[in-house]
Amino acid sequence: MSNFEEASMQELMDSFDGGIKTIHSGDVVKGVVISVSKDAVFVNIGYMADGVITREEFSHDPMVSLKDEVKPGDELYVYILEVNDGEGNVALSKIKAEEYKVWDEFEESLKEGKTIDVKISEAVKGGVTANVKGVRAFIPGSQLSLKYVEDLNSFVGKTLTVRVVELDKDKKKVVLSRKGVLKAEAEAKKNDVWESLKKGERRTGTVTRLAKFGAFVDIGGVDGLLHNQDLSWKRIFDPSEIVSVGDKVEVYVIDFDKAKGRISLGLKEVSENPWNSVTARFKVNDIVEGIVVRTTDFGAFVEIAEGVEGLVRNSEIAEERVTKASAVLNIGDKVKVKVLEIDSKNQRLGLSVKEAKNTQEREEIKDFLGDKSEGVTLGDLLKDKFKNFKFEE
Repeated sequence: MSNFEEASMQELMDSFDGGIKTIHSGDVVKGVVISVSKDAVFVNIGYMADGVITREEFSHDPMVSLKDEVKPGDELYVYILEVNDGEGNVALSKIKAEEYKVWDEFEESLKEGKTIDVKISEAVKGGVTANVKGVRAFIPGSQLSLKYVEDLNSFVGKTLTVRVVELDKDKKKVVLSRKGVLKAEAEAKKNDVWESLKKGERRTGTVTRLAKFGAFVDIGGVDGLLHNQDLSWKRIFDPSEIVSVGDKVEVYVIDFDKAKGRISLGLKEVSENPWNSVTARFKVNDIVEGIVVRTTDFGAFVEIAEGVEGLVRNSEIAEERVTKASAVLNIGDKVKVKVLEIDSKNQRLGLSVKEAKNTQEREEIKDFLGDKSEGVTLGDLLKDKFKNFKFEE
């Protein structure tokens, strides 16, 4: 006998020496796919006869293509329906094997928090259901999302990642939750953001909410605040003047405090600070036109360029005594002001409406009198202008 014949004989003896399984209906065993036809899958389960899985016992989907699902050599668990189907084959079910084993997956998910993917099959009162390997599971509407779900039907047909939160095998009861998974994912994203935050860095975010004092921006799972003063160099009174909910914005991180959960963001570019060029654009004694943007007890603020405003104190509003700026000036009024002081370092301007008016009057009188006005005072000019004027008796 040749070495080859000895080896073959030994393999044959080994295959029969404890190699043939004893099987019973109701057992779940692992098998290897031998071949696949249009209507059946043939499986070697280590028994003297091969097993057969019909299309109906392979999937709940009647349109399933068996050849697309499995191929020879694939391993899968099967449930033994009958040891002899009448044609010498073992009748198998992949569906029942999955139903049998899925309870172990449910148990693992419940105890260890492992996630499973399910496809939503229908919307019912109070939630939705999913067929999980032959087992009907329920997801309450309150557990579908972190936010209130108005239309349960919008989830039908979608595949969701969930966890088991309630389980009763005897009653075939399975309750799932997607909300817990989303919370865990959100927390993980937040931690990633906090760990990677750096002052001065730029981030892309989405405006999620507007308040009177600013806009909240989601920068990847964490909301930061864009205060009104950091939205634009010009004075704004409502964030809606600059941004809207849903806007994609590029912001930079001004500061953050992880312990308090606060992030301060900026939208305006530091390099575009209009105060950087104030001394080049304006000089002391210049007369310029501006707009009243705010009034206070001590004066009025006038914007003379976008993002550049100065203070006109009550004493600089008019020759007459002014105790309340709002009694003379209204927000939105266009006024001419004279620049009295420039402090670009502290971003302050001293302005005067009164001096602008006086200077303009002097210029008008000088223009009227021509060269005669040189070296004379305003009183002289007025006296000269009206020297021939006589009051009627």
